[in-house]
Amino acid sequence: MTETEILAKLQTIFADVLDEDDLVLTPQTTAQDVDGWDSLSHVRLVLTVEKAFGVKLSAGEIGRLKNVGDLIVLLQARQAR
Repeated sequence: MTETEILAKLQTIFADVLDEDDLVLTPQTTAQDVDGWDSLSHVRLVLTVEKAFGVKLSAGEIGRLKNVGDLIVLLQARQAR
């Protein structure tokens, strides 16, 4: 998948999990940018992303993510395997 395709899929996931229909994700988006993106919703986001993309992310990988762009890069790398 391309970065644009992954971002579009993440957009849908984040809007659903965070219950924010007006949410607009960019690669630079962080948890601090989104109301309601707290630690509990972060866990729900990770689980939903793993299921949607058919991957399992390690705690170390998740801990290194700084923004949505980092998640996109990680998902692209995982799909290249």
